Amino acid sequence: MSESLDSGPPPQAPTTALRQRLAELRGPAAQPHPLDARALAALAANPGCKRRALLDGAGVDKAALASALGSPAAFGQSQFAFMRGNAFEAKVKADGGKELTRLLGVDTPAEVRVPELSAAGPEGRAARTALALREATAEKAWTLLDHPMLALEVAGSPAYLEPDAVVVHPDGTWTVVEIKSFPMIDASADAAKVGAAARQAAVYVLALERVAAVTGGAQVAHSVLLVCPKDFSNLPTASVVDVRKQLSVTRRQLARLTRIEDIAEALPEGTTFDVERPAEELTAAVESVSAAYAPECLAACELAFHCRDRARDAGAVEALGRGVRGELGGLTTIGDVLSAARGTAGDPDDPAVAALRRAAALRAEALEAAGCR
Repeated sequence: MSESLDSGPPPQAPTTALRQRLAELRGPAAQPHPLDARALAALAANPGCKRRALLDGAGVDKAALASALGSPAAFGQSQFAFMRGNAFEAKVKADGGKELTRLLGVDTPAEVRVPELSAAGPEGRAARTALALREATAEKAWTLLDHPMLALEVAGSPAYLEPDAVVVHPDGTWTVVEIKSFPMIDASADAAKVGAAARQAAVYVLALERVAAVTGGAQVAHSVLLVCPKDFSNLPTASVVDVRKQLSVTRRQLARLTRIEDIAEALPEGTTFDVERPAEELTAAVESVSAAYAPECLAACELAFHCRDRARDAGAVEALGRGVRGELGGLTTIGDVLSAARGTAGDPDDPAVAALRRAAALRAEALEAAGCR
């Protein structure tokens, strides 16, 4: 990255020893798999998973790794959803972003500037974006940046991120715009989808803060503009989403990623995730790093099927969901749960054990009353 003010403070390069260790983990012929905002948001959603933190920090291609382990995942957005999303985004940004500026409440949309952000390579585009942000802030004019390029340091290396849009307000405020094709019905959208969009937008806000730190008069809004189709039409509508909570979680998780050398040091000597290695060796390497599987991983991680199979084999209560896991306290396996419910194990003074036994007694009474026993 350039050291000029145009591109913000340069990311700190990883040490030679760390770079070498990460290369060993990927394999001699493997190039680092780039991180995007979706991947970083997924990391923030599951901060306790050392496995994903290490693999993403090392740039391991998790899709290729999952296939080599024999647990490939049909992961990603469908072609239909991708095309629908692109069509809706094009509608929102048509005519110089007329619909988008309307949603922002701009009185004179024709005065909104839309600078050219093209440049050679992601590093050049990031520098051009930073320059456009500085110029717009200095001119105190409404400015729409269409698909800007932002850089964020992840595990000592720059990750390049491309939000749908960033709007610069005349007062110097920068607002991230997320355009999604899921509907907003009666001013409300699916909570899970809004949460995922908020986590992704929080990553963009963090990257913008890096540029704002060296731009006089600039401040990054901690709320983002979520644009979705209204009801069952294709008419854009918008809602302001507060992402302060997601920002806090993402900052903590990225701080963990910068210390992936601590996780790597605990691995057995010679551990590698090179997909050219035998499946048995890869399985041992993956299992040497602890995971924090939850059903939500199925929509966010390429290794989810592998981790789910291992969780089921071990009878781990995590396979039932984070909510259930939290209610069960010190009962970590399904076997422990069943034994506690039957009264053959567990501390009767433990609230979780007492609740399980009460539930088992109620079930037995109901079955007996129904003549099933």
